[in-house]
Amino acid sequence: MRLLNTENFKVEEFLTDSNIPPFAILSHRWGDNKLLFKDIQNLKTAKKKPGWPKVRDACKYVKKYRFKYIWIDTCCIDKSSSAELSEALNSMYKYYGDSQVCIAYLGDVPGGKSEERFGESGWFRKSEWFRRGWTLQELIAPRYMIFLDEDWNQIGTRYSMRKVISMKVIGLVKITSIPVDVFEKPGKIDDYSIAQKMSWAAFRETKRAEDMAYCLMGLFGVNMPPIYGEGGQKAFMRLQQEIIKYSEDRSIFAWVASRDYKRERGLFASSPSEFASSGDVAASKSDDLGNKSAFSFGNNGLHIHLSLQCLSDLGEDVFLASLHC
Repeated sequence: MRLLNTENFKVEEFLTDSNIPPFAILSHRWGDNKLLFKDIQNLKTAKKKPGWPKVRDACKYVKKYRFKYIWIDTCCIDKSSSAELSEALNSMYKYYGDSQVCIAYLGDVPGGKSEERFGESGWFRKSEWFRRGWTLQELIAPRYMIFLDEDWNQIGTRYSMRKVISMKVIGLVKITSIPVDVFEKPGKIDDYSIAQKMSWAAFRETKRAEDMAYCLMGLFGVNMPPIYGEGGQKAFMRLQQEIIKYSEDRSIFAWVASRDYKRERGLFASSPSEFASSGDVAASKSDDLGNKSAFSFGNNGLHIHLSLQCLSDLGEDVFLASLHC
């Protein structure tokens, strides 16, 4: 793991977990002004880049709290190496979870009065940070999080803002749709079903289609190699196949296809957006199925046992299958 030294802006590498010092971590949106790993190698070059002020100010902020090191994605990952990029994407959730503090910089939230920030149409609610795919795990994984506005002034902590983050507003739209107790009780996330976790990502977006699957690997505790160019649907299919290797929760099949989807398809969803209405779907009860609760995916499709009910009004070959969730 590489970390950026906040005192001299040099990137240092730590080869074993036992050698990694306490560090802060930055959550943010780069836009097009990224400061790359190759840029930070030469400080004179780095300071000329549009992304330098954000790196400088992030280091300055955490340094006030005596953090000598900070992790900033593009500065600490050499994305020109496909092997390193793959390792980083699969380790991202762990990086955020291992940090002492995560600072979430919301560059589109200006300073101002409380109502302007947190009202039903306030800047905090409208921040693009809450709409991006990668920031979902960055919101959940850290042990402690601080939100900062565009001037690097504290808005609040994740705990102090937990009700605002989860609160229903006009039209029953939420900022995140994540239940408030996820932010109140460490480990509570394990109590939620696959369908519920997928629903938290339903309205988020990523710049690259495949990242909508890759950004969820840590949330579900799975690993897989990123293959840019495979397309978003194929990447999300692979993610679901990895999830069912470790979980018997049938709520992974509790999704709703869009009305304009006309062709026949299998039991897997094509994207997290199809779980938009699954926020209240609990995990399946394997006890109801006994030793037939397990299911698997092979070269000839999905093998699963389901309770069937014939819908005679619709024809003899139409059945209702229960997922027990």
